[in-house]
Amino acid sequence: MKKGIGTIIISFLVLIVIGVGLYFWAYHPTKQEVAEKNEIERLTEEQTGGWQSKEKQLSEKENNSSSQNGQLSNNEDKSLSENSQRSNNENKASSENSQLSNNENKASSENSQLSNNENEPSVTEEVPSSVDSNSPIEEVKRQEANLIFAGDIYISPYVQQNYDREGINGVISERLLTEMKNGDITMANEEFPFSIRGEQAPDKQFTFRIDPAYVKILKDMKLNVVTLANNHTLDYGTQALMDTFDTLDESGIAYVGAGIDKERATKPFFMQAGQWNFGFLGASRVIPVVDWNIENQQPGMLCTYESAALCEAIQTTKQKCDFVIVYVHWGIEKDNTPQEYQRQLAKEYIDAGADLVVGAHPHVLQGIEYYNGKPIVYSLGNYILQSLD
Repeated sequence: MKKGIGTIIISFLVLIVIGVGLYFWAYHPTKQEVAEKNEIERLTEEQTGGWQSKEKQLSEKENNSSSQNGQLSNNEDKSLSENSQRSNNENKASSENSQLSNNENKASSENSQLSNNENEPSVTEEVPSSVDSNSPIEEVKRQEANLIFAGDIYISPYVQQNYDREGINGVISERLLTEMKNGDITMANEEFPFSIRGEQAPDKQFTFRIDPAYVKILKDMKLNVVTLANNHTLDYGTQALMDTFDTLDESGIAYVGAGIDKERATKPFFMQAGQWNFGFLGASRVIPVVDWNIENQQPGMLCTYESAALCEAIQTTKQKCDFVIVYVHWGIEKDNTPQEYQRQLAKEYIDAGADLVVGAHPHVLQGIEYYNGKPIVYSLGNYILQSLD
């Protein structure tokens, strides 16, 4: 019995041992597993630490690089500042040299101008120089030119009486006077001589002669230039024509189309308006006798029964100015339509270099035509002229 109890106890102990063994075998990690686990944790720790170290190193490297770049940028800025300062100094020196050069050129120009003024004779047709300006408004102003052209003028006794009583306002309206005063250049046909001398032309229906004192009417109208090439300038002969030259010269009014010789009769009048230089010529295709032609007697007037002499004058004038204006006396009185010869002559003038052709003599308005883009005004009619009918 005791033996059986002992066997049972031993068997129970064996079962306990076996159970504990099975427990440790099933649920408790082996040393190898612990070692493997520890190795895995170590490796993980090393890897994590390495990454953090690398990131720290990279961050420090970037910070160092940024610091170096900042230093480099500061050095470059400093270098640029030094270069800029050196450039400014060079520009300043260049500016001073340029100013010195300009002053030298200005002095040279003034000396040259003085020399030219001393060497060149004074001439009435000298063209004034343009006024320089960088302003856009001033540029527009300089490009503009307001030219006024009036037709036939005869200061009859009736006109003289009105002038004596009311001044220039008794001769032309305030509106017309304002237009003339606003013109840069104003031109008309003077259909008479200024004189109290001379012999009346024989066998001529109408002969004109005006006291030189009334030249003030032309001055009050602000006329700059008149043409004397017409069929009344020599109504009282060459003596009265010479008086006319003197009267106009003394009054500061230029004249074209007549002269003491051919050179003077073909001499243009130059005047500047805006930035442009204008040249003016006058000629007549209406004279009562051939003696009035400058080719036949002197003093006389430039005639244009054929175009050669006037075209030659146009070509010469064109070389000295920007625009050439030809004021010509032609056509048939009271005829509203230009003659074919007027049209032909006008085209020849323009082909020679004229930029504008203005006509008078018919005492009525005639048509306007453009040829090669240039205007031809065949007749302006009367401006101040009492009816003679």
